[in-house]
Amino acid sequence: MKVGLFVPCYVDALYPEAGIATYKLLKHFGIDISYPEKQTCCGQPMGNAGFEGMSKPLARKFDELFRDFDYIVAPSASCAAYVKIYYPRLLKGEHECLSSKKIMDIVEFLHDVLKITSLPGSFPHVVSVHNSCHGVRELGLSAPSERNIPPYNKIIDLLKLLKDITVKEPERKDECCGFGGMFSVEETAVSIRMGEDKIDRHIATGAEFVTGPDSSCLMHMAGIAKREKKPIKFVHVAQILAAGL
Repeated sequence: MKVGLFVPCYVDALYPEAGIATYKLLKHFGIDISYPEKQTCCGQPMGNAGFEGMSKPLARKFDELFRDFDYIVAPSASCAAYVKIYYPRLLKGEHECLSSKKIMDIVEFLHDVLKITSLPGSFPHVVSVHNSCHGVRELGLSAPSERNIPPYNKIIDLLKLLKDITVKEPERKDECCGFGGMFSVEETAVSIRMGEDKIDRHIATGAEFVTGPDSSCLMHMAGIAKREKKPIKFVHVAQILAAGL
């Protein structure tokens, strides 16, 4: 199995630890993994802002760069979802989009492809899980509450493989944190208030850490928590899963 590691912009520039943890996890499970050094942004910021035409060259480059891999794995639910769902439309009329069929978030890959049943090490802390919107509703990492289907959560399944960890979920567990990419720039006051509410619900679980598959969501909440001196920390789920490696 040949896997290409895609490291999104937020991870590359601000949270490289999440990318390193993803690499360590894949190596631990014996994956033949490569990091194509010519990779760039997937184009999601432009697409979300209404300028899909500007993201088309990036989609074309991405699809070509990762063409020869069996899977593409990323420590980002939102970027993986953008490639999976929107690339086929962007590249329609040019060629069949292959990357959209191969892209997976690290949680999705560990849970659904490798089907791991154990992880080394422990994480002796109380952790509250943040279910990011793209992860829930576009990748199916957990069951959206509005669909009234049997509950499941792939993030929690993986976290519970670690020793000594206590996993919690906040009230209104799959409500948006308020980041939403450009939404946080264009509707700042609303975005901050949504983030404050979400953080307070995570704190109410008694958690020491908030974790999730999207660095962008964690960054948004961490910024608010730091400014308002709220007593909770934020860490990408890949870093917790790799704690014993």
